[in-house]
Amino acid sequence: MATVDEATQTMIQNLQTKTGKSLAEWVAIARSFGLSKHREILNRLKDEHGLTYGYANLVAIKALEQDDEPKDADDLVAAQYAGAKAGLLPVYEALVTAVNQFGPDVELAPKKAYVSLRRNKQFGIIQPSTASRVDVGINLKDVLPTERLEKSGSFNAMVSHRVRLSSVADVNDELIGWLRQAYDAA
Repeated sequence: MATVDEATQTMIQNLQTKTGKSLAEWVAIARSFGLSKHREILNRLKDEHGLTYGYANLVAIKALEQDDEPKDADDLVAAQYAGAKAGLLPVYEALVTAVNQFGPDVELAPKKAYVSLRRNKQFGIIQPSTASRVDVGINLKDVLPTERLEKSGSFNAMVSHRVRLSSVADVNDELIGWLRQAYDAA
């Protein structure tokens, strides 16, 4: 007979297989509802997302747990690109592929809302800001803004500039050049 932990682990694996989304992705979706009652979360997952009672119950329980320990990097990124923002994942992946070509010292440091791009210090960030846009923050001291390379303003105080992306086509030589310039200065 399986233990409770084994049964839960099997259920988590089956959730991914049956729905195409990981538990972390479902938890992010459930938390995005802004609800604090188990039954409300469970019902919404069943009604709006078609989860069975068992899976909705598991996700609701996990969504209401407090995260005292840090999530791993993959979970943080998965949560950022869950739900309505899932279509932006290819933009993120194209950026990461390009930035990793800069050198072996590139460090990706996922946070709750964005991924920090670091070398000796942070040179940029990648943030899915809306369901249709990824913002790339870049540290480019003494570089004048352009129509595309905006001053960061209220976007994020950790970077000097921002570039808005809506598709993989926006990850072009111009953007990579700015990121490379920031990397070289870091």
